[in-house]
Amino acid sequence: MQHQLSRMVAVAAALSAMTFGVAACGSSDDDSSSTGSAAGSTNSSNAKVGKVAVLLPDTKSSVRWETADRPLLEQAFKSAGVPVEIQNAQGDKATQQQQAEQAITNGAKIILLTNLDSGSGAAIETQAAAKGVKVIDYDRLTLKGKADYYVSFDNVKVGELQGQGLVDCLSSSGVAKPRIAELNGSPDDNNATLFAQGYNSVLDPLYKAGKATKVADQSVPDWDNQQALTIFEQMLQKSGNKLDGVLAANDGLGNSVISALKARKLKQLPVTGQDATTQGLQNILTGDQCMTVYKAIKAEADAASKLAIALSKGQQPPAGLVNGKSDDGTRQVPSALLTPVAVTKDNIKDTVLADGFVKREELCAGKYAEACTKAGI
Repeated sequence: MQHQLSRMVAVAAALSAMTFGVAACGSSDDDSSSTGSAAGSTNSSNAKVGKVAVLLPDTKSSVRWETADRPLLEQAFKSAGVPVEIQNAQGDKATQQQQAEQAITNGAKIILLTNLDSGSGAAIETQAAAKGVKVIDYDRLTLKGKADYYVSFDNVKVGELQGQGLVDCLSSSGVAKPRIAELNGSPDDNNATLFAQGYNSVLDPLYKAGKATKVADQSVPDWDNQQALTIFEQMLQKSGNKLDGVLAANDGLGNSVISALKARKLKQLPVTGQDATTQGLQNILTGDQCMTVYKAIKAEADAASKLAIALSKGQQPPAGLVNGKSDDGTRQVPSALLTPVAVTKDNIKDTVLADGFVKREELCAGKYAEACTKAGI
């Protein structure tokens, strides 16, 4: 189904890109590329408003890009009367490059970019800068790029929450000297590097003090869950199934770990995650996963859209929005950094459910109804 969906989205993107020049009054929720403005292309008030192009990366690393980011960004720009084009590269760097080139040709003045890796992202940003187009790095910082701004979460803090979450869960399980495996994100994603920096700041002192043992440590190319399953199965094989906890960098990787443990009929282990996906939260409810990290995508999309809207109108960023700087390897990029939240069974109700990030009827569907009831949800 995922493969079929990806093909459908990619075809829709190609078709929509071909018809971008046609003024649109609305767009289909199923399109991978869309344009629109609150008042339509004939409104003279939009003449001084720069067009925005949003370039999303894929649907493989996370479903969030299409299920959350796209609709949130689309609505924000529509409400502000700012014309926008939203496209998804479906994991193809050449496609994202072409989408950027076409967006600039079509008159985009601001690009909101979630890169597939820093090399291809930097190439897009160099071309944009040459054309006088401003770029906002969205969620992922482009190393040695030319972004004007960066909007994301404090990703080192994300990793710290994961590391401390694993330590807390291991402590609750009563293991004296836990054997830990680390399943890191994609090696070419700067966020994965920052996550690792965060959780290693928590775990490394334990390893050095002899209070825990790092049994395995490997990155997962492209955040691919199937590769994660294979990698973790190899970790289990080499360790003789003797693991006490797993630092998994997101919920998808965590679910791969859980699947491998179940396939071998091994006991539940503390496993971390990130993104507060429905699947990850359900795994927490059943005790298969000990925690996840909630990054309020609505808040991130809101910050990015406010920044892009201001730039599209030739204005300065809203006061207080840009609250820090991020090192891209050559420059300190002005940044809007949001705060992540650790989620366990105890606070699901007060975080992701309270915010409407996940609907109760989806979280508690079918076999998870009883687990929700036991958790007071």
